[in-house]
Amino acid sequence: MSDDSDDTERTKRQVAAWRGGERKLSRSLLEPTVGELLAGLAEAPYAMDGPADVYGDGIVETLERRVAELLGMQDAAFFPSGTMAQQIALRCWAGRTGNPVVALHPMSHPERWEGDALSSVSGLRVVHPTTEARQPTPAEVGAVREPFGTLMLELPLRDAGFLLPSWEELEALVGAARDREAVVHFDGARLWESTVHFGRPLPEIAGLADSVYVSFYKSLGGLSGACLAGPRDFVEETRVWRHRYGGQIFRQFPQALSALAGLERELPQLPSYVAQARMVAGALRSAFEESRVPWARIHPEEPHTHQFQVWLPYDADRLTEAALRLAEETGTVLFRRWSADGPPGLAVTELDITEPGLSWTESDVKQAAADFVARL
Repeated sequence: MSDDSDDTERTKRQVAAWRGGERKLSRSLLEPTVGELLAGLAEAPYAMDGPADVYGDGIVETLERRVAELLGMQDAAFFPSGTMAQQIALRCWAGRTGNPVVALHPMSHPERWEGDALSSVSGLRVVHPTTEARQPTPAEVGAVREPFGTLMLELPLRDAGFLLPSWEELEALVGAARDREAVVHFDGARLWESTVHFGRPLPEIAGLADSVYVSFYKSLGGLSGACLAGPRDFVEETRVWRHRYGGQIFRQFPQALSALAGLERELPQLPSYVAQARMVAGALRSAFEESRVPWARIHPEEPHTHQFQVWLPYDADRLTEAALRLAEETGTVLFRRWSADGPPGLAVTELDITEPGLSWTESDVKQAAADFVARL
């Protein structure tokens, strides 16, 4: 059997085990059926006899107003994807500042997951204030050796462990960009859950930036889509480019409905998810010590959001299989997939704590971890 066939069979086993799991910390994006997704749309907080949308009006405009209100921004525009939203935001800022250089982290989404679109599609160039797996410092932003028009900060920095700066560091980072006469754009795909760490409401956080992108499916459980928020004239300009990039879609009411549902149902719960993630992280650390795992790392030690990394000194395939066996044999979904993304001999996975994980106690986590280690 080929490797592709093996992967396909394992994915089928995983989805079946995850769907049938009696206890889980979150729901995988692979779990819902079409029928379940449609049923969720029918329960969205919107009058079903109200207008749908045609090229961005109706319910899409309702969503845009709601996002602008939540972020304390003048306006917001809906985009079919975050990649498109950020490409256009950075392109528009380059035109306004006259500088096509964007300062960002090499682990940020445009650098890792967008196929070099910043340069290939938008003609922009990047510089890196730091290559360390952390947020840049204000001193590093100030020390960039050439002028840049935009500083883009990914909040949190997902691939480094969902890391956020402190509030004081964020203010200083923005100040360092202003000192360089640059504008500031927040990649806020997961900004919704940053309020606990910063100790500030969303409008105060977003208010530090000139523009902010937010996602609807990463933390809010939406189908897809994103919004770009900022000054009214800037957002209106991005709508022009949205059309040019092929983002002026005839109907988008399913995405808008699911986004509105996420803002009503998931957004208020995110602080409780963050608190639970911190409990889970601490319990896992204790469990690995008690199970005599030779080395383990929870990163960051206290999660900044409701997501964090777990590192263990085993082969990624071995860890993935142990997690799958645990789910199949006990109905407990602790971990899902592991990858060898780091030094040789280590593997990493991401944990995401959402509504299903709120019922877990510290002893539940420790028992699940012990059962997982026993299957290695």
